[in-house]
Amino acid sequence: MHIHILGICGTFMGGLAVLARQAGHTVTGCDANVYPPMSAQLEAQGIRLIEGFDAEQVSLEPDLFVIGNVVSRGNPLMEEILNRNLPYTSGPQWLGEHVLSKKWVLAVAGTHGKTTTTSMLTWILEDAGYHPGFLVGGVPMNFGISARLTDSDFFVIEADEYDTAFFDKRSKFVHYHPRTAILNNLEFDHADIFPDLAAIETQFHHLVRTVPGQGRVIVNGREAALERVLARGCWSEVERFGVADGWHVAQANDALAPGQEAFWAHHGPVAAGEVKWSLQGEHNRMNALAALAAARHVGVPPEQGAAALGKFQNVKRRMEVRGEVAGVTVYDDFAHHPTAIQTTLAGLRRRAGTARILAVLEPRSNTMKLGVMKSQLPASLADADLVFGYGAPSGKDALGWNLAEALAPLGARAQAFSDIDGLVRAVSAAAQPGDQIVVMSNGGFGGIHQKLLDTLAARA
Repeated sequence: MHIHILGICGTFMGGLAVLARQAGHTVTGCDANVYPPMSAQLEAQGIRLIEGFDAEQVSLEPDLFVIGNVVSRGNPLMEEILNRNLPYTSGPQWLGEHVLSKKWVLAVAGTHGKTTTTSMLTWILEDAGYHPGFLVGGVPMNFGISARLTDSDFFVIEADEYDTAFFDKRSKFVHYHPRTAILNNLEFDHADIFPDLAAIETQFHHLVRTVPGQGRVIVNGREAALERVLARGCWSEVERFGVADGWHVAQANDALAPGQEAFWAHHGPVAAGEVKWSLQGEHNRMNALAALAAARHVGVPPEQGAAALGKFQNVKRRMEVRGEVAGVTVYDDFAHHPTAIQTTLAGLRRRAGTARILAVLEPRSNTMKLGVMKSQLPASLADADLVFGYGAPSGKDALGWNLAEALAPLGARAQAFSDIDGLVRAVSAAAQPGDQIVVMSNGGFGGIHQKLLDTLAARA
């Protein structure tokens, strides 16, 4: 089959393209911006890329056009596809029908921690010899790639609640039909497509409806929103984590060598295994519990899973150290929702102790750009000693609200910028030996990480 993918350079659609190519299909694709590293990864797989969405691409005559959710009505190529009545489908539907349909699918859903938990679970299965296929919305450092197709019966997927396509407004994850589903947490997000939390709960209810009776739903037992989801109907086995009668943490010890932590995972009253690793924070312990529970469902003993987590290397852009110059460490993190920002900074505070934390933030997600959560920013940044915020002055990433006003409750600790170079100069001037600089954004942030390192090096 020849498929032509519209919106191929996004994380999900790029991963789908790799899976399709590994399955033996001919794959071509297009996007508004075709540039490394995604373009290089796709071209290395033998995938031809076209920049732009010109209507003439119908002359490629693929068997099927696969449409990413970045595409909307008015797109020249999409309009030509519709006018000619050519066959098309969404990315999630194609994946469900052509890759996942004969697999035991383990899906990880939730507002936060999807990428990390999916990566943990995939690594546990890999270490146990299951050699699973996977599709992750990031790059697990144990694998160095975000997608892989294997002959294993098992496939692990990050299950996103964002909508499928302009013609299918259901969440992507309803197409995956998991036998094992993790519901990691649930709060309001994606304000550009969901009016309120109840609307997202409905989508999670639809996901639960697709899990077979012999399947298992692994649920964060601390989340009232997820309890409401289950109360609407659940026909599968349920295991909870984060509560005493389910999977929980005992004897956590984060006072080991710098950057090291250990904890015992328990399943009810039974000690399931000790995890010794380099990750920090309760959120990662919760992610680990969910991954251990899901792995147990497919036959991996929890003790073996705990040992595997000791070799887990985390995910790129999750508190990834980008460099250290003159005693100043620069981290890259994907946090962009106030809850994730608070969690990231709290974890770093436990690791850094009394060292100063300089938080550099770009609130560029669709939800943050709408300003729905701007009032939550000051509290989420409480663990930072200094805060440097950036709001793009124009273009698709421009904020529709005043960042300086939103950060004003932090007083002199916070500054707002509309110029990245000015931001870099201010952060570099403020930095002192021993400082921890954490850059938080769900985008490239104009290459600020390297700019900071270069400026700090020039000053040293």
